[in-house]
Amino acid sequence: MRYLFTLLAAGILFTGCKNEGKENQNNTAEENPYSEGKNTLESDSVDIEIQPISHATAVINWGDVSFYIDPVGGAEAFEGMEKPDFILITDIHGDHMSAETLQAMDLEGVHIIVPQAVKDELPAEMNNVLRTLENGATTKVLDFYIEAIPMYNLPEDPEAFHPKGRGNGYVVERNGQRLYIAGDTENIPEMKELENIETALVPMNLPYTMTVEEAANGVLAFAPKKVIPYHFRGQDGFADVEKFKKLVNEGNKDIEVKMLNWYPDREE
Repeated sequence: MRYLFTLLAAGILFTGCKNEGKENQNNTAEENPYSEGKNTLESDSVDIEIQPISHATAVINWGDVSFYIDPVGGAEAFEGMEKPDFILITDIHGDHMSAETLQAMDLEGVHIIVPQAVKDELPAEMNNVLRTLENGATTKVLDFYIEAIPMYNLPEDPEAFHPKGRGNGYVVERNGQRLYIAGDTENIPEMKELENIETALVPMNLPYTMTVEEAANGVLAFAPKKVIPYHFRGQDGFADVEKFKKLVNEGNKDIEVKMLNWYPDREE
């Protein structure tokens, strides 16, 4: 009888440890979908709708959620748009960050994801709605995972327009779909190493980011399903986005290059 009780106790202990291990594994998978660089979430077929406002500013409608990237241009630029559930800001420059635009919006319940340099530039009274994210870090908003990707000029130089570590590009992910917002970057290793990107927004304007050729080479390296050129007005006018499309499709015909109207006032 004593032997039977011993076996029963051991069985209960083993089952408890086994179940506890499962719970720990499940919690880890939920909290860190980027574990070992792999995505374990099921694929989502929801369309990601990108509505350009101007240059680097857009409204993203992803299923039942809306979010803004780099809102500038005043609150009037967003009239008729859904209120954002969250906002992503990439850098401190005026074509990406506007305190006046943000302060004119209804920000109640809105999460604003920013690099530390942006937080330092915004009014202190906005701190309660800001969430800082450094390069390489990940946060969760609603059911979206947001990873901050480095964005910077090459060669690396603390005096460059965009030094490494100051600004953030972002990968936004939900249920296996991944959207890459490059921000002001060049053809950097961190971009070329991205995987499983559904849609990518990639800049190309000199002297601030990169050439059309560099942008095409970067896109061919990480091979998103779809790439959208944005932020392509530079000091000498507009980059040749048709050439960008030609270079990408010559290198990989399976990548869809989609053109959107980022400059509604542009004269052809």
